[in-house]
Order: sequence, then C-alpha cells, then structure tokens
Amino acid sequence: MEVDRINNKDTVITIGTFDGVHIGHQKIIQRLIEVGKTKDLTPTILSFFPHPRMVLQKDANIKLLNTLEEKKNILKQFGLDNLIIKKFTQEFSRLTAEEFVETVLVKQLNAKYIIIGYDHQFGRNRTANINDLKNFGNQYGFEVEEITAQDIDDVSVSSTKIRKALTEGDITTANNFLGYPFIISGTVEKGKGLGRTINFPTANIAVSEDYKLIPKQGVYIVKTNINNEIIYGMMNIGTNPTVNGKTQTIEVHFFNFKNNIYNQEIKIELLQRLRDEQKFESINALTEQLVRDKNNALRYINTND
Repeated sequence: MEVDRINNKDTVITIGTFDGVHIGHQKIIQRLIEVGKTKDLTPTILSFFPHPRMVLQKDANIKLLNTLEEKKNILKQFGLDNLIIKKFTQEFSRLTAEEFVETVLVKQLNAKYIIIGYDHQFGRNRTANINDLKNFGNQYGFEVEEITAQDIDDVSVSSTKIRKALTEGDITTANNFLGYPFIISGTVEKGKGLGRTINFPTANIAVSEDYKLIPKQGVYIVKTNINNEIIYGMMNIGTNPTVNGKTQTIEVHFFNFKNNIYNQEIKIELLQRLRDEQKFESINALTEQLVRDKNNALRYINTND
C-alpha cells in the first residue's frame, strides 16, 4: 500500500522491515501504541518493499518470514492498523538523510515523534544515525526516542535467527522467538489425488510470493481457521519421494474435515515438527507411517494446544 500521505493526523513513527513481527518488534509496537495514546498521535510503522537487499545487492535469494499481507494482519492483531509501505527503489535509496526526513517523515507522514533503535542508520549510503535524526527533530519539530542497546539485547531475538531456525526445521525455537506460530498462507489447489486413494486426502497449498521463506522439508503438526472453525492437521513440505516426485509441494491433511475448499485462501499455523520427509519402499509403508504421524499429532494436540 504505497501512499503519499496518511490523512492529516500527526503520527508517532518507527521505521524498519519488521520481518516476522517477533517478540523484539512487539516491544517496540507496544511503546508506539503507548506514545500514541498519551500524545494523541497515530501509531505508524514505516516499512519498505522490496527488501533493500533485493534492490541494492540484487539479493534475490533473501527469503522473508512474512508476506506483506501476513505482516499487515499480524500487526493488526497487535493493535497497530497503520502500516505504510514505501516502494524501495534505487532512486529512493539515493535520497539524502535530510531529503528522507523532510519529504517522507515530515511532509508525507506528519511525524511528531519517532522511536528508533540506537544503531539505526538511514539516508544515502546509510551515513546518518540517531544523533543526526535528533538534530533534524530540532529543525523540523519532532521528538526522537531511542531504543537502547540493552532493550534490544534483553530480547536477543532477530529475524535472522528465526530464519535460521526455520531452515533447520527448529519450529519450536522459531515460534518462541516469534511469540506466535509461524504462518504459511496460500491458495488451495488440486493435487494429484494420491492422498485420497490411501485415506489421507490433502489440500495442496500454493504460495504465490516467491520471497516467502518455506521451512525445512518434513512433516509438521498444523492448525488453521476455516469459516470460524479451528481445524488441526499435518502438513508435508517436500517432493513425495515415495512416488518419485520431483518438485516441492506443501500438502495438508486435515483431521475430521471433508469440505471442499479449492481456490480458497487459507493461513496455516505450524505448531510442531514431527519428522523428516522419507522415501518408503511401498505405498503401504507410507500409509502405515502416516497413521503413526496422525496418532503422534493428535497426542500433541490433546496435551499442548
């Protein structure tokens, strides 16, 4: 949602990619909302897309924890409705620090209070820091609040650590750092129908955003909300090696659910990882393992969720 100006309301702003909206980010969001209430300012996050590394370093391989839509929805759940996405381009990256402050923060976003990390750098070649921002605050009439190194270190969470945990299949650590279950959103598509022939029908989830991080291949316990009903299931991320599959798919078998949800957008929450994907000697051996997986998943759900 690229905007040039958000109404005429004065804002309290923080700036960053906020990928994952993890427990460290959540502390900043709480502070943003507090300041908004006490000073009658609209709490606002200014974020950028594509990720600056995609533009400046041509790093197409960087994978993000959230799609834009997921990030927007998660922020809403934490009470923040105002997410401003600025399109990040080569041209935008060449703005000087003062041009950025005057054009974007002051004129477009009516910033009166800015909450920023102690190590935040901005402007062309990221040459400006928090002291420069405070000087601009004196010049343009906004206050600056610094998030101290200790505040950030107390949490010791980063989007990078969460990405690493997910690529290693450590969903427990990732979810602890996020403060909520990792999400995969996508559209339900028709698959090859193998699952139906062995009494394990699956919904194939197509993720359209190629920058979305997909965790390590394997079998996961998951849940979703379909038409206001919580549905549990197990999800396989992998290539289906037992039937010599070649391309990676994301397939979910839902427990006690038979409705037709083709072409529906759904959001899958990953709760726990059960095992690696395996190649079995036969379809029968695969089916026996799926029964064991289901029993393990139901045991976990009954005791944990």
